[in-house]
Amino acid sequence: MFSLNGVSKRFGSFAALQPLDLDFRQEQTSVLIGPSGCGKSTLLKLMIRLLEPDSGEIRFDREAVTPGNIQALRHQMGYVIQEGGLFPHLTVEQNITLVARYLNWSESRIRQRLGELSELTRIPESLWHRFPLQLSGGQRQRVSLMRALMLDPKVLLLDEPLGALDPMIRANLQQDLKEIFNRLRKTVVLVTHDMGEAAFFGDEIILMRQGRIVQQGTITTLVNQPADPFVKDFIQAQRQVTVIAENDQ
Repeated sequence: MFSLNGVSKRFGSFAALQPLDLDFRQEQTSVLIGPSGCGKSTLLKLMIRLLEPDSGEIRFDREAVTPGNIQALRHQMGYVIQEGGLFPHLTVEQNITLVARYLNWSESRIRQRLGELSELTRIPESLWHRFPLQLSGGQRQRVSLMRALMLDPKVLLLDEPLGALDPMIRANLQQDLKEIFNRLRKTVVLVTHDMGEAAFFGDEIILMRQGRIVQQGTITTLVNQPADPFVKDFIQAQRQVTVIAENDQ
């Protein structure tokens, strides 16, 4: 679905992303994970062309992504960021349908799609006329997902979509998201800093450090066959958080 060849990105003297090759397979959930500043969010922004690569080529569905075609290609990409990124001056319905109305969808088509997404994400019609600040954090993320899915895109790109939520809401939304991914069979690329979340969602996990891919594979492969001491240390550090919490009980 997505193919990156020799893609790199610098910000001044800082190499945010070293030249890398990476393929994201169709109908698979791939998770980008690593410490802050490792390049995972930069990579996602390059894929949707919010940033221009310094080198290399990005292909989406075998078509090269360029400044000339990115606007059209974005209609096939759903993008969700932390805290939703909703327009505060627009209602839930207006946020979700903004691009569909820009593309001159008929009102009947819009209403039908809204109904489908409302059922899918558990956002009732009674909330459609509220503004984002009148919603809970979990509701805002569900609305953001509705907006991302409105045009029925081929791929979903999610940049730490659950990072700002409290643990209980996050756990519930994780389960709902996984069910949605399985039901829709979309290609999903998700950024997180949480290994537990990566293991829960990921068909493939891509662990990054300092703009490079350290290892990619299933969670079982990363745990049992770490390719680098950093892989073992990164996983162990997150395990220790759980151990400390259990010992404090």
